[in-house]
Amino acid sequence: MRVTADDPDLVTPGLDDAVRVANAPVSFGIYAPEAAPLGPDELLDGLAEAGYRGIDSGPIGFLGTGDRLARRLDRVGFGLAGGWVDLRFADPDGFTADLPGLDAALDVFAAVPVDDPRFAPRPTLACSADPARMARPGVPHDPGLALPAQAWPGFAGRVQRAADRCRDRGLEPVFHYHLGTDVETAEEADRLLELTDVSVCLDTGHLWLAGGDPVAAVRRWAGRIRQVHVKDGDMAAHRRVRSSGGGLTEVVAAGGFCRLGAGGVDVAGVLAALREIGYEGWLVVEQDAPAGRADVAGMLAEQRANRAYLRGLGVR
Repeated sequence: MRVTADDPDLVTPGLDDAVRVANAPVSFGIYAPEAAPLGPDELLDGLAEAGYRGIDSGPIGFLGTGDRLARRLDRVGFGLAGGWVDLRFADPDGFTADLPGLDAALDVFAAVPVDDPRFAPRPTLACSADPARMARPGVPHDPGLALPAQAWPGFAGRVQRAADRCRDRGLEPVFHYHLGTDVETAEEADRLLELTDVSVCLDTGHLWLAGGDPVAAVRRWAGRIRQVHVKDGDMAAHRRVRSSGGGLTEVVAAGGFCRLGAGGVDVAGVLAALREIGYEGWLVVEQDAPAGRADVAGMLAEQRANRAYLRGLGVR
């Protein structure tokens, strides 16, 4: 039976001390600093007022770097949950060319003060977008777009090299499977975890729209989850977009990632499963918004609602 946030008998005991709730610039359609609909301080003030305790970096530099970033976070009492870094793992030369970008992100993460190692920033490794898979993301899957079997050893070896590079800087990375990339489905994530020792970022919404079961994934990946992106997904919107020929950009624009409780992800079940496995770390609320959305008040209201939803599930 699926439970909901307004069930008076539902609480998720045991998570309060083990987790902190963050948000992310992606919830405001911020994918490039120069195209942000609001400034970093306005963003942080709004999220702090809503009850969040941290933030994902978004595009590197949007929140600042070095001392400026540390001061900005300290002003609102926020921690840095981590940040996205995509690399061309399927392309040996492209991967090598992308490593300076990874190093620059690690410089940012390593300079942020951390009061508890459980809440250190997680470098969030991911594949660069694949145009063919971006055009046909999630279910139904096209097996012809999958990474060939013979490419997996080299691909995984480069993921391992990136993970080791993060650890050399004292940071524990996570790998983020993602719609529109070479690692999209639960099965593809399983394969990568088999071939590497990298930790995983459980993204509930991306897994759901790729046909996976987030609750089952928590239990299957119990020893490997080091970051959680709490996200809902609207499968009906996804299917409408796909049936009309749209890709991931159109899925996002159509509300494929909706506010918590409005889609098909069993968020309560995910939280209960995280408690069962003893998860400690960030819960990063994300609601991928389209680039160029200018309704700042509306986006802030959605993130207040998302935080209230989690409170209703016992995550204080």
